[in-house]
Amino acid sequence: MTRFATDGDSDRLGGLYIHIPFCVKKCIYCDFYSTIDLGKISRFLDALQREIKLAGNCRLTFDSLYIGGGTPSVLEPADIGCIVESVLGQFDVLPEAEITLEVNPGTLSPEKLEAYRQGGINRLNIGVQSFHNDNLEFLGRIHSGYQAHETIQWARQAGFDNIGLDLIYGLPGQDPGQWIADLEQAVVLAPEHLSCYMLTRESGTPLDREIKAGRLRLPTGHTMRKLFDSTIDFLAAHDFYHYEISNFARLAENGRCPWMSRHNRKYWSADPYLGLGPSAHSFIQPRRWWNFSSVSEYVRKIAAGQLPLGGEETLTREQRMLEVIYLGLRTKEGIDLRAFERNFGLTFEKVYKEELGQLQNEGLLELTPAQCRLTRDGMAFHEAVAAMLTGR
Repeated sequence: MTRFATDGDSDRLGGLYIHIPFCVKKCIYCDFYSTIDLGKISRFLDALQREIKLAGNCRLTFDSLYIGGGTPSVLEPADIGCIVESVLGQFDVLPEAEITLEVNPGTLSPEKLEAYRQGGINRLNIGVQSFHNDNLEFLGRIHSGYQAHETIQWARQAGFDNIGLDLIYGLPGQDPGQWIADLEQAVVLAPEHLSCYMLTRESGTPLDREIKAGRLRLPTGHTMRKLFDSTIDFLAAHDFYHYEISNFARLAENGRCPWMSRHNRKYWSADPYLGLGPSAHSFIQPRRWWNFSSVSEYVRKIAAGQLPLGGEETLTREQRMLEVIYLGLRTKEGIDLRAFERNFGLTFEKVYKEELGQLQNEGLLELTPAQCRLTRDGMAFHEAVAAMLTGR
């Protein structure tokens, strides 16, 4: 049995992730693996094609392909097209699969976007982060607010009808009014999806070093909560459905919500996924594994005919339970209690009776016969609530 065997997940649709580890410039907050050495792109692409073939014995059926990074749009459309073509040739991918490409303003042109569309990409995730130049400069982005607007317009002209935007809030000195100004510009552009991420301090990043040195200070918890609440209220008023702590999808005219990220929902639902490229992670119950976080090591291993395995683990039943709780509580739907009992042979309400009672009394959690989900207050304190349930 190979490490790609599907065990008990063969009847669940999987997600395929490909990590493109190149950036023009590193942002101060980012701790994802990437390099600015664009001279390694050619060797990486050769190695990726070999990994796609080596991994082609996976027995999953996929309904999503997500090409992320890094900055995948540093690659030429022909390179992205070759990746998509190879994936479709080697893996069982449904014809209606969601195929997402992460792109950043400042690396694009109308012709490039049109070629990505022709190469099989049907969804874009655009790393806008802000429409204000001072914010973009602080974050280390290479584009301007004008270029962000321009990129979205080009994407529409290229035929993309499923566009997500990434935005960041909680910058030093930011108040709700400044943040709402970014959201106002976003909704005018009518994206199908918005990801609104709170700026976080990740160990080892330039942002972390600046905070440690006392040169920067993030907003207080009170301010962060005001920003969180203003995000939800503003987007709800503009017909966006808040389906995960940081993610919002535009409602259709019939009241349905067709624009939720199919791929990202797999992570929160503990669905199987396969990751290719340096640092990419894979999960097929009960096993998780990940590739080396080094382009050079990745290329070297594959040149030797080996998969670039950097590490792996087999989750215990208890570890799987804790992940279902932690990830499920991030979503609007929460934890499916019937599925929990079916998968683990335990009644959730009985196992966590004491904690659930306390969390309900504090207004952090709602419990129905079918679901356990966080209230808005609970979502604002997700880490603490999840720790209370998973730290026992």
